[in-house]
Amino acid sequence: MKKFKLNKVQKEAVESIEKPSLIFAGAGTGKTRVLTHKIAFLIDQKGYNPSEILAVTFTNKAAQEMQNRVKLIIGNNIKSPNIGTFHSICARFLREEINLLGFNSNFAIYDTSDQDMLIKSIINSQKIPTNGVTVPTFRSQISYFKSKLINPISFLEKSNNPFDISLSKIFPHYMKELKENNAVDFSDLLLFPLQIFEKFPKTLNKYQNKFKYILVDEYQDTNEPQFHFVKYLSEKHKNITVVGDDDQSIYGWRGADISNILNFEKTFPNSDVFKLEQNYRSSGNILAVATNVVANNLVRSKKTLWTEKEDGDKIGLMETFDELEEIDGVIELIQKEIHQNKRSFSDFVILYRTNAQSRAIEDGLRRKAISYEIVGGIKFYERKEIKDLLAYLRVLVNPSDTISLKRIMNFPPRGIGAKTIEKCEYLAFNKNLPLLEILKTPEEMNLKGQQAAGLIQFHQIIKKYSELKDKFDASELASVLVEELGLINFYNEQNTEDAKERLRNIQELLTTIHQFCEKNTNSTISEFLEEVSLLTSIDSWNDSTNHITLMTVHSAKGLEFPIVFITGLEDGLFPLSNSFDDPKKMEEERRLFYVAVTRAEEKAFLHYATNRRRSSGASGLGQPSRFVNEISSNFIERLNFQSAMTRRLVKEKNSDKYKLKYIRTITSFNEFERGDKVEHPIFGKGMILAVDGSGDNQKITVVFQGNIEKRLIGKYANLKPLK
Repeated sequence: MKKFKLNKVQKEAVESIEKPSLIFAGAGTGKTRVLTHKIAFLIDQKGYNPSEILAVTFTNKAAQEMQNRVKLIIGNNIKSPNIGTFHSICARFLREEINLLGFNSNFAIYDTSDQDMLIKSIINSQKIPTNGVTVPTFRSQISYFKSKLINPISFLEKSNNPFDISLSKIFPHYMKELKENNAVDFSDLLLFPLQIFEKFPKTLNKYQNKFKYILVDEYQDTNEPQFHFVKYLSEKHKNITVVGDDDQSIYGWRGADISNILNFEKTFPNSDVFKLEQNYRSSGNILAVATNVVANNLVRSKKTLWTEKEDGDKIGLMETFDELEEIDGVIELIQKEIHQNKRSFSDFVILYRTNAQSRAIEDGLRRKAISYEIVGGIKFYERKEIKDLLAYLRVLVNPSDTISLKRIMNFPPRGIGAKTIEKCEYLAFNKNLPLLEILKTPEEMNLKGQQAAGLIQFHQIIKKYSELKDKFDASELASVLVEELGLINFYNEQNTEDAKERLRNIQELLTTIHQFCEKNTNSTISEFLEEVSLLTSIDSWNDSTNHITLMTVHSAKGLEFPIVFITGLEDGLFPLSNSFDDPKKMEEERRLFYVAVTRAEEKAFLHYATNRRRSSGASGLGQPSRFVNEISSNFIERLNFQSAMTRRLVKEKNSDKYKLKYIRTITSFNEFERGDKVEHPIFGKGMILAVDGSGDNQKITVVFQGNIEKRLIGKYANLKPLK
């Protein structure tokens, strides 16, 4: 057995075997090391057979990492224990036992699109009124009920709400159809084992004897079914260890229940409780800032992270005018780190609260030809809802674009199905007419009712806006089109997190078009589409393995980077405004900030804009996040940054014509002041005598040891501040 060094508390947690164990593992405190060493300790020191150990986590990546680390400790010759995600472990269980519920072991697992198709067919075949509610809303509500172990029939039977009445009719048919198709959905993977345990005690006893020790990772993220699953398996022998951090519980919106970890000692009396508080990842100041904020939560287990590392740099706080200046400030800090400290792009991550924020960040990085990669999402202009709206604009410009036309014929839904589109294409081919022309004569395809009305309505919208496209600028046209299509109501009515995110992205695109029109007066839709096309087709000159990472804070959980930028720190955005009157949501937003800051190993920068653009193009006075105000000024360094747009005449490629080009230049960035002590890689240590100018033209006069005086260009001086 290959042993790795453990600190005192880690060692105690590993060797606690006789009682249920709760391990509070703060960010960067080595929870995976403790879990894997405990598994190895059970096998090597306590004589457990690997097949008797069950370790459960939430992601395949985490499960694979755990497997690899266990093998590294115990060696490849010893059989690996049962390690997997909740869903994979439960699916494996159901392959063996689902026949008890009347299914076959070769059952299918339906994803969300499969579920939507099934619900849609039920609504159609049973003629269930939907009252304008979309299929994903019904599916989302069914999943919610299952995650809370609520029976929808008994819950909804007394309701007079039209949505509840429809759902109460859909649900029994949905479950019946699933069984007839020998299929389960993702929620059933967690629910059906519980049903088997309840109905068949002998089967429960069999698995309690099979799995003699249970370990659970990220316990703070468990929902009701997951909680009961591990409780059932461990209630006989009480051999269970759970590891988690209540301060990193950020998935309440999808059913996670923080009380599972906070009430562990009530569920399993006489437990051993350990707190891992020594952080091995971050500098002292980073931990201090994270603790400053999360300590304001009332529902938490008290703990304080500490480190043997130095305090490091203070956390940078930068206020900018808008989101365009915000990314310029981020880029300037990145370039400074690259020039002065020889950083690589892979050292940086830019975090944001919502996916919609990535558009301005992506555009800013593209302008500087900086390589980036989005993790946990696709690039802004490749998102479905963005491509749908851009497809409308492309058809207005080019009616012969049949690819874009077919994409939007039934978006938003207007009763035009795949078979109807096939009929339209068939007639257009036979009559040798553009596809768009066929849509105004549905009677020639024997189409009536909703299908015919949908085709005519779609044709009228395209015709109307084709005629208007030259009378309005791009921003006005796009805004009015979105309003007439009813996209805002379409996404609002779905009332799901996914729909809310899509609406934010649509609004962000409108902001983009408005900003384009502000910079390019009398601009047309064609010009905007051309710019978007160029932006998305540029191949980065940087190596694909060396890029800046962009992601939401949720996606960043479990990762770490030398330098972290947290953008959009305004009240209403981070934290989101819907948390203002909900203490539970506000505490989760605060935990999300804690997660964001503790991703940083060496440096963290906080950014907020006072005039972030909204969907209409209007801008509001943004106030810094309340979380910023919860941080002691002892740990913050305010960074003054300002930039300005300048206009230059640039000769067009392969032409004698000139075009106005807008370039953003830095006007103020207070890296250094008179009297600061600095260090230069060649001249050594010195003191600044004078600072002249600002931004790109800043000149810095420094006197170095030996009374050597040098006048340097600030941007390229490679000066490192000394404390």
